[in-house]
Amino acid sequence: MPPARSDIRNLLNEYLEHHPAEREQLEPLVAALDSEAEPTSRATLPGHITCSAAVIDRDRRVLHIGHKASRKLLAPGHVEDDRTLLAAALREVCEETGLRPADLCLTPQVLGAPIDIDVHDIDANPTKGEPAHQHIDFRFAFYLVTGQPPLLALQDEEVSGAQWLPFADVRSPTLRAKLLNAETHGLDGQPEPVNASALIHDGRGRYLLHLRDQREGIWEPGVFALLGGGRETGDPCLEATLRRELAEEAPGLKVADLTPYAVEEATSVEGLAVPIQVYAGRWSGGPDTVDLQEGVLLRWFTPDMLDRLRLSPGLGDLVRRHATEHPAAKGPPDTIHLSRDEAPAGTELHIVGVHLYLQDEHDRILLGLRHPNSKYAPNEWHFLAGHCEREAAIGCLVRETEEEAGLIIEPTDVELVHLVHLVDSPVARPRIGLVFRARSWSGVPQVLEPDRCVEWRWWNPKDLPAEVVPYTRAAIEAIGAGSLYTEMGW
Repeated sequence: MPPARSDIRNLLNEYLEHHPAEREQLEPLVAALDSEAEPTSRATLPGHITCSAAVIDRDRRVLHIGHKASRKLLAPGHVEDDRTLLAAALREVCEETGLRPADLCLTPQVLGAPIDIDVHDIDANPTKGEPAHQHIDFRFAFYLVTGQPPLLALQDEEVSGAQWLPFADVRSPTLRAKLLNAETHGLDGQPEPVNASALIHDGRGRYLLHLRDQREGIWEPGVFALLGGGRETGDPCLEATLRRELAEEAPGLKVADLTPYAVEEATSVEGLAVPIQVYAGRWSGGPDTVDLQEGVLLRWFTPDMLDRLRLSPGLGDLVRRHATEHPAAKGPPDTIHLSRDEAPAGTELHIVGVHLYLQDEHDRILLGLRHPNSKYAPNEWHFLAGHCEREAAIGCLVRETEEEAGLIIEPTDVELVHLVHLVDSPVARPRIGLVFRARSWSGVPQVLEPDRCVEWRWWNPKDLPAEVVPYTRAAIEAIGAGSLYTEMGW
């Protein structure tokens, strides 16, 4: 598939915003995009799109490649099976010089937009049966990642040599003018971060990770990663980049303070090196209260859960390093301290849990198999359940049902069918378990928190497996007998 015309038009429009005086001379490009012929095909006449790369080192020099056929030092390459024009430019320069995509990175001044678009005439080539025509050359700027230019492995069939020329000696007049315009671009050859990510934690040892879409063309598809993205030309700084990305990806996620924490290296879809500025920020909200616009889901994870996830490269080490440097505060999140009047002497605070009693059309009950590494009841079947935060019990049930299994229930369709009052040991905090029946729901049970539940299954209440949490079994039996209350462990 050739690069999309809409993407090429976007590149042209962005370029003309910075260089409006060139609109008239780029009319051949507008005509090519408006024609029925593929604008990037070398068979399209009288002109077609080509791509080239301006590779800049830290001495403010540009790599020039001598081409045997044209005898020119700055010759473009044709678009082949390339997803984007930038990918075509990168492929061409790597094929002809032996550079690797990872040896290069985008410039923070120009990013992924062309630094120059040049329309020039090409002489006829009778040996190839090519008439005189025009090249509409998109030129993209790249920096070398390392300080010293690497040794080049030139393509002998097409390339006769290479030179590093100062900006003032660049052979193309239009490109030379762009490079010398320091006021506009300030290209100095010094790589710096062009992407920003948010390492969001709750101060209690949990980190917010984003499951990315599993789609072609997505950077790091199908993995858990940090929220964030690439800098755009209108962003005044990288923190502004990150806040814009958070607003686009997850409206409702408001992080008051973002502090630079680390610079990480990543690799783009094209293989370019991408330095990423990671900002640390604290937030303690519920991921499902965020209106996620990109990706699959947001979830809290602790460092000990990371080895069970497919993560973007280096993310596990980054989270563990931050967790070591910032030990989690002790105690439950958002602890509410009771005053003397609110808690009379001798009052024992209870943990309140909500549980979903869900029956299908065959009167079978939905239970989940807890993860074998779970601290509580590993490898045992249990209700879909959760602990009440600072929220109403039914609201908690609705939230947990969607978070854990992707099921939607309405508060008005819920009724309390049982209460379990239990204590596991004399030193454990007592618990109150509220069991609610949902009369209706929508969706199919999904394993959305694989660190807690590895399977959902419907069971006949008279034929439960042996591995059922004891108070779950007691509640099911009591509901079947019409009893509203159970005590255990006292």
